[in-house]
Amino acid sequence: MAVTKGKTNKKPSLVVNAYLFSYNFIQILGWSYLLFQIINFYVSPPKSQSLWDVVKYTVGIFQNAAFIEIFNVATGLVKSNLAVTIQQVLSRVAIVAAIAFIPETSDSPGLPLALIAWCFAEITRYSYYSFNIIGYIPYLIIWARYTFFYVLYPVGVTGELLVYWTSLGYVGRTKMWSIELPNKLNIAFSLWSAIAMVMLIYIPFFPQMYMHMVYQRKKTLGSPEPKKIQKKVQ
Repeated sequence: MAVTKGKTNKKPSLVVNAYLFSYNFIQILGWSYLLFQIINFYVSPPKSQSLWDVVKYTVGIFQNAAFIEIFNVATGLVKSNLAVTIQQVLSRVAIVAAIAFIPETSDSPGLPLALIAWCFAEITRYSYYSFNIIGYIPYLIIWARYTFFYVLYPVGVTGELLVYWTSLGYVGRTKMWSIELPNKLNIAFSLWSAIAMVMLIYIPFFPQMYMHMVYQRKKTLGSPEPKKIQKKVQ
């Protein structure tokens, strides 16, 4: 998580900075290890394990650890939009839950696409936050954060949608976690419809997020004065 200045320009305490830096650094290590696991899986494929069998604990630990970011924003340790933070964290957790609980998704061609995109995005993001806490962000890190998204966003979203798409067949056949009428509570729920709705939400939101990053890249990397960039970047 990045540390940003509040309206009073009060600097975070040394303890807060140490805590946030530690969190970011641990996440860098975690996602780097996950990337190593993925590469090693394809270089030396195990005979009796799928990709998900190899990476599931690493993904579960470090993706779910992102709930800490919601706490950090909610308590004011990090200045960011709470609603956006919750949406970002839950969207990833939903994918992990789909892979963990819906059998066929672990074999989805979208799984490696999503995981690889997440790894590069998170390693870059947490590196950026870590350097920001120190007070100096190398230009290479800034460039990577505002350039890699050109490829990582489409690849990641494609992977996530493929995972959801793969889950629909199993959920539809088994009516997993669905509640049908009639029943005593007189309520109905279809997990298949819920997943389909989530997929449709990508249509309006992905272009907005993508163009927001395009704007941020132009705003940040378009400045001819590196020193000002260091001060403005959060």
